[in-house]
Amino acid sequence: MENSFSKSYKDAGVDVTKGYEAVRLMKEHVARTRIPGVADEIGGFGGMFMPNLTGIKEPVLVSGTDGVGTKLKIAFMMDIHNTVGIDCVAMCANDVACSGAKPLFFLDYISVARNIPEKVAAIVSGVADGCVQAGCALVGGETAEMPGIYTNDEYDLAGFCVGLADKSDIIDGSKLQAGDVLIGVESSGVHSNGFSLVRKAFNVSTERLNMYVDELGKTLGEELITPTKIYVKTVAAIKEVCDIHGISHITGGGFYENIPRMFSTEGLRAKVERAAVPVRPIFNLLAATGIPERDMFNTFNMGVGLCVAVSADKADAAVKAVNAIGEKAHIIGEIVNGDKGIDIC
Repeated sequence: MENSFSKSYKDAGVDVTKGYEAVRLMKEHVARTRIPGVADEIGGFGGMFMPNLTGIKEPVLVSGTDGVGTKLKIAFMMDIHNTVGIDCVAMCANDVACSGAKPLFFLDYISVARNIPEKVAAIVSGVADGCVQAGCALVGGETAEMPGIYTNDEYDLAGFCVGLADKSDIIDGSKLQAGDVLIGVESSGVHSNGFSLVRKAFNVSTERLNMYVDELGKTLGEELITPTKIYVKTVAAIKEVCDIHGISHITGGGFYENIPRMFSTEGLRAKVERAAVPVRPIFNLLAATGIPERDMFNTFNMGVGLCVAVSADKADAAVKAVNAIGEKAHIIGEIVNGDKGIDIC
């Protein structure tokens, strides 16, 4: 690539050689995500994957795409760039897992004001960490240098994940029934949703992010930059001990939007016990700024990143299975007859 250089393009703000250097630096991170099925090396025009279809009667591909959102502003202010990639993978892989599919591969898209190879490699290192946690391969991506679109050293990060499931294993809510128990799996914090409200509520500045907060046991910035938890292994652990009737990834829209998404038919309603929700300290601090409780539950995960519905006689086994892999789960409610929706009481 040493002959691929354009002085005119560089004078316009784009140095293509920086892109080649970024690819060189990120290859070691991509290599960590390699799993059986990866069919090419990074650098081609398309990422290739050969799925193992052994034992799968009716293969279904499940895809998900998302970005990190305005949480990136926290990364910019803290100058920490090796964790937001985990958030990006989590937002996509968790959604795929909620359908009952196993994530296979991931692609990222990074658009930058100017290409600083070391920073791009740091971002990709986080993406690779997320892929390792999700058990999927990073098979490719794109880095676009776009001066004039972003200012200073800002960037955006988005991703795309594809998973595989047998049609008979798809979790679509069709098995839900009144009496099923709702299990909440704890989140690691705010995750990657609601950061426009977070930044407004806390009037976020670099100085505030560096302030130690007793209730958190860390600085505000350390709490807010904490990556989104990836629940692929959690879902797999529950499936080992029982049938999952419904599942929701608690992202933007909080409880009120996401939990009803597990219903595929009318006539059922979710009832969540407010006292059973393991609310994390960061959410108490946010509420103390004046955000009404309904808005809190309609924006944030409130300490529950994943909600799973199982039959009542399997609830204890599901909780134990989650706890056995180092996560924390709680029974937070049940499915009842009623209009589609949710009550928190």
